Amino acid sequence: MADPVAAPVLLSSGRPASDRLPGVAAAAHDLIGADVRAAVAWGAELGAWVPDPGSGRTLLRWEVLASVAAQDLTVARAVEPHLDAIAILHEHGDPTPTGSTWGVYAAEGPPPRLEAVGATHSTDGGWVLSGRKPWCSLAGVVSHALVTAWVEPTRRGLFAVDLRAPGIVVEDGVWAPRGLTAITSTALLVDDVPARAVGGPGWYLERPGFAWGGIGVAAVWYGGAVGVARRLLGAAQRREPDQVGLMHLGVVDTALTSARAVLREAAAVVGAGDVTGAAAALLAGRVRNVVAAAAETVLTEVGHALGPAPLSQESDHAARVADLTLYLRQHHATRDAAASGRLVVQALGDGTGVLPW
Repeated sequence: MADPVAAPVLLSSGRPASDRLPGVAAAAHDLIGADVRAAVAWGAELGAWVPDPGSGRTLLRWEVLASVAAQDLTVARAVEPHLDAIAILHEHGDPTPTGSTWGVYAAEGPPPRLEAVGATHSTDGGWVLSGRKPWCSLAGVVSHALVTAWVEPTRRGLFAVDLRAPGIVVEDGVWAPRGLTAITSTALLVDDVPARAVGGPGWYLERPGFAWGGIGVAAVWYGGAVGVARRLLGAAQRREPDQVGLMHLGVVDTALTSARAVLREAAAVVGAGDVTGAAAALLAGRVRNVVAAAAETVLTEVGHALGPAPLSQESDHAARVADLTLYLRQHHATRDAAASGRLVVQALGDGTGVLPW
């Protein structure tokens, strides 16, 4: 079956949040199979106009992310970190260097960990980073990154780094997935590299935008699930399904509707500035849990409905399934559900939690 029409993914009812969305979907569709550098460069163009979360147009931001992901998750995976980095810089009140492209690297791994020390020899009062930073996606492609580094034994700071600076080496690590094959993620080896602090120790995790960015990733998962589901919808349009086929389609529709509803509600809540702190973390956990479960349901139901043929004979569909399967592992499944449960108990204990159910 041919690719679905490059249509935007709407979270709102009726009209898209912007007339730009059809163009976004079409441009993402055109980038399918292109060099990932082209997707990164396009992400920088999007960063010039896509609104930040919490700015009053959060819905449009998440519709952009979902619309890109529905066409190709590789493109979305190249674009989303840049948009996230720009939003983080704006949240701190920092400008974005002209022509720059960004990653956000906050994962931790085994020693040696990345550490930051005050740069006594620096002319701008900055910092110096040394150590190893794992899971740095597209570090050999983007020009800059926001990275977390240890400034105290138990606290990390966030730092802006020019990845072209001397002292940075992209480790020649192993990257052997079947999904997101072009989004190479390896470690950075950092030796006495100047960096600029973005916020104080702990600011990266404590700011409201951390939760908002996590919901943005869920919008990408949702768009990826829509891309997979469109293959099933296309099959139903070409040939009337039997009762079992209708059941699969109904389950997929229900799952996507639930994901869309929580994303739309979250956009309204974030836009109104109604949640911060633990409440924002609980909101993000709820949304990510719902959307991840919906996306996994879509993968299962579409696979059961269509059988092996599309996975073995249609490269685009097989890639969408493999990409989404890998991307969803950013969600820690039962561990993230347990984290949400802990936040519910904490909210009840401190008297701030109002549970709608």
